[in-house]
Amino acid sequence: MYPNLELFIGGKWRKTARDMPVVNPATEEEIGRLPHAEKKDLDDALEAAEKGFQLWSKTAPRDRADTILRAAAILRARQDEIALAITAEHGKPLPQARQEVIRGAEFFEWDAGEAMRTYGRVIPAARGQKFTVHHQPIGVVAAFSPWNFPLSQPARKIGGALAAGCSIILKAAEETPAGAIHIVRAFAEAGLPAGVLNLVFGTPSEISDHLIPQSSVRLVAFTGSTAVGRHLTTLAAQHMTPVLMELGGHAPVIVCEDTDVEKAAISGAMRKMRNAGQVCTSPTRFFVHESIFDSFTEKFVERAAATVVGNGMDDGVEMGPLANERRVPALTQQVENARAAGAEVRTGGARHGTTGYFFQPTVLTNVPDHAHIMQEEPFGPIAVINPVSCLENAIQQANSVPYGLAGYAFTNRADYIDHMIDTVEVGNLSINTLEASMPETPFGGVKSSGYGREGGTEGLDNYMTIKNVWHSADIA
Repeated sequence: MYPNLELFIGGKWRKTARDMPVVNPATEEEIGRLPHAEKKDLDDALEAAEKGFQLWSKTAPRDRADTILRAAAILRARQDEIALAITAEHGKPLPQARQEVIRGAEFFEWDAGEAMRTYGRVIPAARGQKFTVHHQPIGVVAAFSPWNFPLSQPARKIGGALAAGCSIILKAAEETPAGAIHIVRAFAEAGLPAGVLNLVFGTPSEISDHLIPQSSVRLVAFTGSTAVGRHLTTLAAQHMTPVLMELGGHAPVIVCEDTDVEKAAISGAMRKMRNAGQVCTSPTRFFVHESIFDSFTEKFVERAAATVVGNGMDDGVEMGPLANERRVPALTQQVENARAAGAEVRTGGARHGTTGYFFQPTVLTNVPDHAHIMQEEPFGPIAVINPVSCLENAIQQANSVPYGLAGYAFTNRADYIDHMIDTVEVGNLSINTLEASMPETPFGGVKSSGYGREGGTEGLDNYMTIKNVWHSADIA
């Protein structure tokens, strides 16, 4: 059920002298030993990626696309096997893990199509001159993916890099390595040339501090916390290396007075508990018009409290454990801080059970602005519901944090929708749905939620350089 854990460098799997445990968060049992990359492994990965780039960047886009599509087909065929591994290491319910495998395959399939559409353009010029614009792969990419989506998060970065013609060194999450392992297996079987895709694990700071300053690294792509993103951006800036940053969020949900209260409340409660709230776009701060606040809160609390919590391998489970032990005291502290500030804990608020890293689905209401949770993303199954007097008040509250990744709203009024499109400060705004992105749509944030986009026609832009060519018929 759980794969053999190894590094992948220059087209070959390898172990190292040092390793670290991988733990099932539902049972607290060790399920694997993950090799720890040393400096020599990283140097080998850099050398392999440089050679891989020389070959892959010259490969025809049609051939690159075919390889990516073959790998995606392998992932789809192994959906159940991969999902079992993801649930074992992460804890999410098996149906959600299955969906994640398909989601990752869809990212690859979209990027494969985009590989053949990296068009340039011809700019009208005076007689005897010609201006053309060319999009070219940027080079070796150093990529870092988080633990909350073990397969789909690495897929975003690998798909973008390979479709553009880049080679990549991926440092995937040490706590949830199986998704990346399965991706690499699929690409190796699909015929990807050696060195184009390399996979390492180890001490995150050691890997980033070694890779980012290297002259051969031309892009740093990172998904994770804003604090780490700032550090990596600073490190990259010292070498003028561009970055793609998809950082933390603290998603607001504006619930207007004209919406279907029951549908909005139930869908909000269910979405909040997906992946145990460990989603950068998870709906967290609900700003509900005061005229429907009581009825919305009642329905939301009822559905949240009914969430089936347990081992993700078990039938009927809707929410698994948190991904690691340190998240339990972190969430407990946030709840206690909010309670001390005057918030009401309507359900949950504490650890669930005695074995595994489980936390109760939690709803807080009437939370003061100075409570930590109003400024810090919980990254767990905690929802905040506060009343607002009008749409302007809701927008003000939504924009009051330094983050701007995803935002949501429930309303049927066209004027409300137009106003929120113009004023809510997020990179992704969803109306009457809590889905934040699809493979064909650009995804990324504003403010402290980062910059650059993954997905959509814009998704390959970060992995390419733009070269303007001025050709004159006469020698000046």
